Amino acid sequence: MPELPEVEIIRRGLVNLTCGLTIDRVELLRPDCVVGSSQEWCAGVTHQVLQTWQRRGKYLLGYLGNGGRWVVHLRMTGQLVWLPTPQSVTPHTRVRIFFRSGQELRFVDQRTFGRFWWVAPGQELTQVVPGLRAMGPEPWDCNGAMLYQKCQRTHRPIKAALLDQTWIAGLGNIYADESLFLSGLHPHTPAAWLAPADLDRLHQAILHVLTTSIALGGTTFAHFRHVQGMNGHYLHQAWVYGRAGQPCRVCSTTIQRQKIGGRSSHFCPRCQPKRLTKR
Repeated sequence: MPELPEVEIIRRGLVNLTCGLTIDRVELLRPDCVVGSSQEWCAGVTHQVLQTWQRRGKYLLGYLGNGGRWVVHLRMTGQLVWLPTPQSVTPHTRVRIFFRSGQELRFVDQRTFGRFWWVAPGQELTQVVPGLRAMGPEPWDCNGAMLYQKCQRTHRPIKAALLDQTWIAGLGNIYADESLFLSGLHPHTPAAWLAPADLDRLHQAILHVLTTSIALGGTTFAHFRHVQGMNGHYLHQAWVYGRAGQPCRVCSTTIQRQKIGGRSSHFCPRCQPKRLTKR
């Protein structure tokens, strides 16, 4: 699933390519990708100017000239593909958005989990999109002290806690693993065992990893592509994610992979020693 850096890169591409353009018509090949009334979504976006795009966690928010908002969650395999010239319909195409200027924005989704919402003028986002209601702060809008307060209330492994979108928005499996490595924290460590200095270090690692990934175009692991089709390059320099069985880039110890909360976690047992007691 695309995480914060990938969604942010898509947002920037959409801003550069679609802002100021008028949606001429839409074609829903898979109406059930729209949550609620697909007719209302079609009517809401058609003949409207796309003014800007924002991001909240892993959600994309398109702002339209009529005051409505088009919300997108790509989920596991969703892609927004920009087509400057007409092309034949490819497999797994779910939605086609045609602009008066002749270009097309196409939603392609192999697993069909991606979703659209229409938020009418005057409606609250959180009333229409449940996933936005309890979402935690953006990584740049929180700090180690805020994370420490959350950690004191749970003994979940810190890796599982970082994947909780009510804690911090946008993190997923890749960047949680990378951030824990850079902060020297074992993913199994109970969150309540972490000291304020640990959480300060972890927060700084999160910001560093996300900023680095955005600069490298994100991570192309399976389906992620920029709106113009380019791959991301973060995986080529990842510290631990996807490197099970390979030597650590710092100490040469073999990177391990274990399941935590049903998700694969990658770590270096030497750089991220397992704690036996609370500090």
